[in-house]
Amino acid sequence: MAYDLKLHRDVERQLKRIPTKDRERLVGAMRSLRNEPRPPGCLKLADVLYRIREGQYRIIYGVFDAEVVVVVCKVARRTESTYRDLQALLERATRELSTD
Repeated sequence: MAYDLKLHRDVERQLKRIPTKDRERLVGAMRSLRNEPRPPGCLKLADVLYRIREGQYRIIYGVFDAEVVVVVCKVARRTESTYRDLQALLERATRELSTD
């Protein structure tokens, strides 16, 4: 079963700052989450939040099985602040899910 894919509005801005070659690879990885929301190598961060690595970038997203939706919350280069404030990211994913 294919999941719906939603992007938080901040993700679009984050993607615009990434070089085109890397952006295309990240978009491909996000699209693949529709068919396999928990691919091999993903890491569960908290409750419904997961992370996948794509090169030097990280995609942080929420998986909502009951609604069959994947919400991408953040795309960022791996730094110390990438995983800071997971609770805010979880709230962001939940809000994005409810704004339909």
